[in-house]
Order: sequence, then C-alpha cells, then structure tokens
Amino acid sequence: MSSPAAGAAGPTVPGTVPRRQVVAWCTWDWGSAAFNAVMTTFIFTVYLTGAVGKDLPGSISATSWLSWAMAAAGLVVAVLAPVLGGRSDAAGRRRFSLAVWSAVVTVCTAGCFFVRDEYQYLWLGLLLLAVGTVAFELANVPYYAMLRQVSTPETIGRVSGIGWACGYFGGIVLLLLCNFGFIAGDGPTRGFLDVPTEGGLNIRLVAVFAAVWFGVCALPVLFVVPELPPDGTAHRRGIVGAYRELFATIGSLWREDRNVVWFLVSSAVFRDGLAATFTFGAVLAHSVYGMSESTVLLFGVAANVVAALGAVIAGRFDDRIGPKPVIVTCLVGMLFAGTVLLFVRGEAMFWIFGLMLTVFVGPAQSSARSMLARMTVPGREGQMFGLYQTTGRAASFLGPALFGLFVWAFGTDRAGIGGIIVVLALGLLLLTRVRPARDRALA
Repeated sequence: MSSPAAGAAGPTVPGTVPRRQVVAWCTWDWGSAAFNAVMTTFIFTVYLTGAVGKDLPGSISATSWLSWAMAAAGLVVAVLAPVLGGRSDAAGRRRFSLAVWSAVVTVCTAGCFFVRDEYQYLWLGLLLLAVGTVAFELANVPYYAMLRQVSTPETIGRVSGIGWACGYFGGIVLLLLCNFGFIAGDGPTRGFLDVPTEGGLNIRLVAVFAAVWFGVCALPVLFVVPELPPDGTAHRRGIVGAYRELFATIGSLWREDRNVVWFLVSSAVFRDGLAATFTFGAVLAHSVYGMSESTVLLFGVAANVVAALGAVIAGRFDDRIGPKPVIVTCLVGMLFAGTVLLFVRGEAMFWIFGLMLTVFVGPAQSSARSMLARMTVPGREGQMFGLYQTTGRAASFLGPALFGLFVWAFGTDRAGIGGIIVVLALGLLLLTRVRPARDRALA
C-alpha cells in the first residue's frame, strides 16, 4: 500500500498547460488582496477597532473581540479544511468549491458596507469578518490544489511564484487606489473622489470596492481552468466517512512517509514566522526605528514589491534545484537580517535590512506551496492542502505569542524581533528532517 501523499510524479493534467489557464489561476491570487490586505490587515480592521468599537462599553476592548472572532474562525477552518478538501477531490468539484467560497467572501466583504462607525455595529462587523475569513481560508484549499492543473513538473515552482507575486502586486495596486480614492486627506470628505466620512461612509465604500475587485478577479479561474473528473467515491461517503478517511490518511502518512508529516509541521511553524514578519513590521518601523506613519506606508509598498519580485525569481530556482533549498536559503537569509536588526539603529538601517528580511518572505511562501504540491499524489491535492491550512492555523499563535513574550521579558519592542527569529529557526530546524523525493533519489 502506498502512502496517499508520497512522492508524487507528474501533474494532474498532463502535457503543456495553456497560458490562459495560468493567467486565469493567477488572477484569483491578484484579487485575493481585496480580503487579505484591505479587509483583514490594513484598512477595515483598523476602522472596526478604532472607529466602530471606539466607545464600546465594558472592560473588553474591540481589539480583543476582534482577536477572539479571528481565533474562532481559525478553529472552524482547522476542523473543516482537510475534510472539505478531500471531498472536493473525490467529487471532482474543486472549481465548484472555489466558486462557492469565493462568493461567500464577496458577499461578506460587500456586507461590511452596513457597518457604521457606532459600537452597536461592531458585532455585525466581527461576524462578517469571521465568516469571510473562514470562507477565504477554505477557498484557498481548492485554489492551491489547482496548482498541479496549471503547471507541469518543470514549471510548478515558477507558476506558484508568479501567482504569489500577483497577490503582492494586487495588494499594492488596491491599497493605493483605496488610499488615494477614499481615505487620503483631512476634513469631512476624503480622497480624490471626495467621499463623505460621516458614518464611516468612505471606509464602507472601500469594502464595496474590495468586494467588486475580488468578485471580478475570481471569475476567470472558474471559467478557464477545467474541472477534474470525480473518482467515484464521493457519493458513497458522508461527513463521518470523510473524517474517518482523514484520520486513516494521517495514520498512513506517519507509518509510510513521515516526510510529508514533518513538512506539514515545519511549514506551519516557519509560515507563522513569515506572517509575523509582515504583521509586526509596521509596528517596529514606527516604534523602534523612528519612521513616520507616511514613511511606514511607503516601506510597506516597497516590502510588497521586493517580496513579489523575490517570489518570481525564486520560482525559477525552485524548478531547477527543488523547493527545499529555496526555503532553506530564505530562512537563513531572514535569520541573518533579523539578527542584524536586533542591534542596528536608525531609519536607514531598517530600510536596508528590513527589505532584506521581506525579500525572502515571498519565495519561502511560494516554494512551500509548490513543495507540498510536488509531494502529493495526484488527485489528493485538496485533502493535503486542507491539512496544510489546518496545521498552519494550529501554529498561528507562535509568532504573536513569542513576539509579545520577548517584548515583555526585555521591556522593549525591539526584542520582539528575537521572538520572530526563534520561530523561523525552529521551522528551519524541523525542515531539516524533510527529505523530498529528489533528495532521496540522490542518497
């Protein structure tokens, strides 16, 4: 009996993949910035905690409620992702699954238009963001699983890198449009569109704009990338059967190919370190290195650009030498840059070593995605990427927890960098236990 995820050979869809399918697949990544960058990172969550929840009564802050809502969403994703991914594999309904979850994300994003800047609307905003987050994470499962369908063994790293870069560039373009169109300026109207700020209208219209952006960008992959045929088992198993098969898969992975298990664990750890780099980068730039808020925005744009370019360039090395050396190189580079940042001072030094840090983030994320795709047996991608999402969620507390612990222990925000370094180093250490098929063939 062979492992369900061991040593995959060849793409799910053989032959040369038409370029229009690659472009359609990457377009979804481009549009995903509408939820990632606008709704959950830079704009709407800031509005939700700073304006909507500003006068929230009681001892619990709006930020705490937001973190708990996102934690609840993460728990739901961890439970559902591998099972729903496996069911979409068996039923041959990856495209249908992607369409459903993308539609839910679009509706939740658009629904945020009704969240006025009064604390009574905080609960509506939290609900929409939590449901949207669940749908977005579940949409990533069939989307990642399609990577094999739009690439060949010789191009899978390149295609993954281009897709990831599209996400970064899409975020840059969308954030600039939102900022200059709806947010920039002072007074009762904002942006070059002169949108009124009363009732938070300008930010609520940003949500509508983001919903349209994502909805339109999600369409090409649904019409251009073909659906896979079902394997004939979907109609014979329900939810309970799907969970039974999931546990059997995990057991067989542990018995027969622990490389996949070690990769899922190691990638969950180092991906959390990668996420923490962007999450806390802006805070550190302002509080430790003295950047103004406007300069921080410029640095954020520059960081996204270099991360995107890094993902594109590293994608070619991914195809030539394999994804593991790319990931190892990126993590070592980030450990070096992070260590230097612990000791240097001043804005100029942060520009140099901060950008050095972020240039490795895109390649590491992209190659992690392509590495799992290479290690997975064709037809089981949805289930394996469901596990990928689940393990990522399970480890998502490490970066924030260690960042906060180091800040508390040493009494300075700068020390938080040490917490991120520890997470990245642990992920790298665990990754050394992974021996992909290419490595084993050379042994």
